[in-house]
Formats: sequence, C-alpha cells, structure tokens
Amino acid sequence: MTIHTPFAHLRPWLAALCLTASTLPAAWADSGPMLPRQTPSAYLQECGSCHVAYPPGMLPARSWQRLMTGLDRHYGSDASLDPATVQQLAGWLQQHAGTYKRVAEEPPQDRLTRSVWFQRKHREIDPAVWRLASVKSAANCAACHGGAEQGRFDDDELRFPAGLAPQHRRAFLDD
Repeated sequence: MTIHTPFAHLRPWLAALCLTASTLPAAWADSGPMLPRQTPSAYLQECGSCHVAYPPGMLPARSWQRLMTGLDRHYGSDASLDPATVQQLAGWLQQHAGTYKRVAEEPPQDRLTRSVWFQRKHREIDPAVWRLASVKSAANCAACHGGAEQGRFDDDELRFPAGLAPQHRRAFLDD
C-alpha cells in the first residue's frame, strides 16, 4: 500500500533549499555589512578620524593585536589613546577579527591594502588611480566604495573617484 502525501514530490526541492539556505551566511560575508552592529563609538571616532574605521573582519586577530600595541607609531603617525580606550578597542577588535580563509594570512606590515585578498580584488586598478587627489592612497576606501563608512564594499556601490581618467574606468566596470 502506498501512502500519498500532498507535496511529496517537493521533498527533493525542499532538501536542496534547506542545504542552500544553510550556506548563505558564508556567501554573504563578502558582500554584506562587515561592521558589527555594536561598534564602539570610540572606534568610529578615533580610528575613523583619519581613515575609514575598517571592519575588524578585514584583518586577523594577530594583526589587530600588533596595531593596537603600536599606536604610538601607527604608520608614521602617533595615534596613541588612553589605556582604557586601548583595552576596550583591542578586546572588541580581537572578538570581531577575521577568522575566515580570506584573512587567515597576516598581511605584510599588517596593512590590509597589502593583503592577498585586497591585491586580488584591486589588481585591475592602475597605480595612477591611487595617486589621484580624490583618492590619495589605496587605504582610502571611501573614495570608490560608497558604503565604506558603513562597512559595505560591494561592487554594486562602486563610484568613480573625482578626476578618474576614462581609460581607468574599465577596472571599475569589470566584475
């Protein structure tokens, strides 16, 4: 005797849907907001005063540890903070540091712009673009990424920086 249940023919599709849904958070990690919801205001204020307050998931924990213990010599600047703020931000950065494959390797000098993933994503950008007055350096994410201040770097929010020559625009349009 065969028991017919309604929608039995949908079981394989439902199983596939469930399997796909379980992998979505990992797939969205590259394109979704990367700044944690509970970002300390001190991080946004202190780190964001000179450059974009980079999402902590862009670097591994060891890189953040070295950066926070060397704020007095932060890439040629003295970015020292009071000990309580350093402790608060260092703990938060460690808690939210990148742990996925893309950031497992510590970049040279702990510069996210020297990381393998950054270099790969920006390999088509002509060095002249980094020197534009509106860009200044590869570390100025907000010059091209409209959502950088909120921790979003998806290609959908790319914009041409001011002064970009027509011959350099192709790199912004390729996927």
